[in-house]
Formats: sequence, C-alpha cells, structure tokens
Amino acid sequence: MKRLFTILCALAVCAAAWGQGRVSTRKHTLNDFNDKVIQVVLTGNDLLDSGLRQEVLNIWTASPFEFCTMDRFEALKTSDQYYFLMAAESRFKDEENPGITFLSLVKGGPEAKDGLSAMKEVISLPLMAAAGGNGRELVYLGPLIHAIQEYTLSAMESEKVAYRMEPWFNQNYSKFGKMKQLYIADSDISESVSEKQMERFLDEDIHIVSEEKADKAFTDGGFNTLVGYVVAPFTPQNGASYCYKMLFEADTHTLYYIHKHKITEKSGVGFTADDLKRLARKR
Repeated sequence: MKRLFTILCALAVCAAAWGQGRVSTRKHTLNDFNDKVIQVVLTGNDLLDSGLRQEVLNIWTASPFEFCTMDRFEALKTSDQYYFLMAAESRFKDEENPGITFLSLVKGGPEAKDGLSAMKEVISLPLMAAAGGNGRELVYLGPLIHAIQEYTLSAMESEKVAYRMEPWFNQNYSKFGKMKQLYIADSDISESVSEKQMERFLDEDIHIVSEEKADKAFTDGGFNTLVGYVVAPFTPQNGASYCYKMLFEADTHTLYYIHKHKITEKSGVGFTADDLKRLARKR
C-alpha cells in the first residue's frame, strides 16, 4: 500500500508539472502549429524576398501565413501566438562561426527577448553562404520550404521524428535512392575526392555535370531525378566551419539526403568520398 501511495504521488507531481508547463517536448510544443499564424519574415533583399513570397504562396498549406518586415518580427517575436519562417545566420553550440544563412522555422515566446538563438527552433535548413548567394539558392528555396513544411507536419505526430530530423529525411534515399538518377555539379564535389574514388563510387546513373546542367535537371522536373545542392561559407575556417550537402527530387521537390561535415584540409567543401560511398552503398 505504501508503495502504491508513492507511485500515485509521483504521477500526480508529473501531471502537475506538465500542467504548469515545466515539461515540454518538441512534439508537445508543435501541437498548435496548424492554428497559429506563420509570419514569413522578409529580409530586405528584393530578389530573395520576391522568391520567398512566390514560393510560400505556391507551397505553404499547413497553416495561415502573413509576410512581415524585420521590424515587425522584433515587435512580435516574444508572443507565443506566432511562428516565424525566416532566413537568418543561425548559431549553434558546435558552430561558433558558421558563415551560413539558414531558413528557419521558430516559435515565438518570452525567451525571444534573449535573441534568435534562444527561441524554440522547429527546424533549420541551410540556404546559402551568409555573405550572400550565387543565385542557386533561388532554385532550391522552394524545395527547402517544402521540406520544412513536411518535416514539421510529421514532427507534430511523432516524438521520434521531432528529435531526429536528418534520419527522417535520409530515409527517403535509403528506401528509394537506388532507383534514381543523380545529378551533382562538378563544383559541388570536394577537391579531396580523388579520380580513383570517383571511378570506384560513381556509376552510369550518377552524373557529374556543370552547375547550369544540374540546376536545369532540377527545374525541368524530371521523373526519378535527384539533384545535389551544397551550402558552405565563402571563406570557411578549417576545423570550425561546416559544409552541408543535400539531394532534392526534381519532380516532387522532396529532400532525399542531407549531411554535414566539418571542413578541414582533408575534407573540403562539397560532396566527399564518404558521401559518395554512402550514396553508392544504397544503390
């Protein structure tokens, strides 16, 4: 009886803590996602903002949305009545100087008074170098927005998904990658990859082409086609900066693969031999 009483007391304490908001998981945090307004924060860059407006209008269906300025974001960010979709240079504990602009979905709340890094982050995906893009970010802006929406909807339903973003995306390649044509820009292959490694891991369905041909393969929307996109700082710091590699499906805009590595003298910017090996192993 004493043991039963102890268990009941413990359960009561947990329930009270949950009710007071002291226990919060990512899945629980997202339970109002469909009902809250998404504020799409415009950057002040006319070209990027035009792309954001068009892609959000074309893609976003999960919740109501509005477009706002950075000043409006500053005024609203401490309210838990809003989520914010924004392009910003994010800072993570293991990336003190990332040099990358991420497209992030964050939730408003009182903690925002301490800055963007203190806000509740739902998902962040790399968009371009923080110093500015080269135009390719506009090609893959829509797929990134699509990926953010699809991931968030899945994370609402599963705690496992909410805490395991990269595996959730990469399962697409594990399941279906072997059936796809891959197009990767030659500029997106790391200089550390030797010719011997290229010969070993590449097959007739993996095409190394120019940036123009890779992007055209994506915009043409070809069936069974995956196209690579790499994001890294313009001036990476060896041992401190990171490189992100992604594969998007051309016709569905689905993110099939995302992986990052720390940039060193041995592992430069782009798809590394390890990436090619990982992709080849699934084929």
